[in-house]
Amino acid sequence: MTVDAADQLAADAGRFEAMLETLLAPEPLEEELARPDRLVEAMRYAALGGGKRLRPGLMIAAARLFGRDDEGVLVAAAALECIHCYSLVHDDLPAMDDDDLRRGRPTVHRAFDEATAILAGDALLTLAFDLVADPRVHADAGLRLAASRDLARAAGIGGMAGGQMLDLAAEHSSLGEAEIRLLQSMKTGALIRYAARTGARLAGASSQDIERLTRFGEVIGLAFQLADDLLDVEGDAAALGKAAGKDAAAGKATLVALKGAEWTRAELSRLVGEAETLLAPYGARAAELAGLARFVAVRDR
Repeated sequence: MTVDAADQLAADAGRFEAMLETLLAPEPLEEELARPDRLVEAMRYAALGGGKRLRPGLMIAAARLFGRDDEGVLVAAAALECIHCYSLVHDDLPAMDDDDLRRGRPTVHRAFDEATAILAGDALLTLAFDLVADPRVHADAGLRLAASRDLARAAGIGGMAGGQMLDLAAEHSSLGEAEIRLLQSMKTGALIRYAARTGARLAGASSQDIERLTRFGEVIGLAFQLADDLLDVEGDAAALGKAAGKDAAAGKATLVALKGAEWTRAELSRLVGEAETLLAPYGARAAELAGLARFVAVRDR
């Protein structure tokens, strides 16, 4: 059995985005005093402006592997995507990567202004932890607390934010393979790892299965970053929806720059093989996740 990962991601994205649309409604929730129109507009621009939806799609697929596919998983996936979208808003700022284009549109600070972009990112980050606490995510408050803690660690100093700091510090520096892998496992891989791990956990998977899906997420995270770096070198800006060639121009440390494109393609193939081996015990039930692994490695945007 084969599954078209792009089609499955699109199908799940439709359900997921309907949930996200509701969660980013302009009406204030209980204990909120008001939701300023411009801030909501900027948050919606950042979070509802398209994208691959890989992270929520991976969480949804991991939960579905173990038999759960309800709105609580969509809420948890929305929390994760809010973190991802906040990071893009802040990464695009002039003080960081200074990008003008994201997903084929002006970046948030260009479409609005820098102050609004900062606040929109702050609000998306904060909203994520509100969503993880939602009882729909899981009836067990202890499990929701663990999911919240894991999300903080994946997104924070020892995860995505820390990885971005390492990335900024590495510009025009010579890093070895181990250093680049660590940087990328934090900046990009930590949230992807969280998606697979938490999807399995929310669905009541065994500890052995959770660890297997955790490793699957790590493999997918590295493959995603390698494919992204390859696209930055070889991709077309119009297809990517963002500027190409910026990593090389900024002197950023990547495995493509260190090892070359041929090595990168071979490593992507190896990672897909490892992902498929990890999924082998689940047989045909894991076809969706296997398709996702292949999609990540060979995508063109």
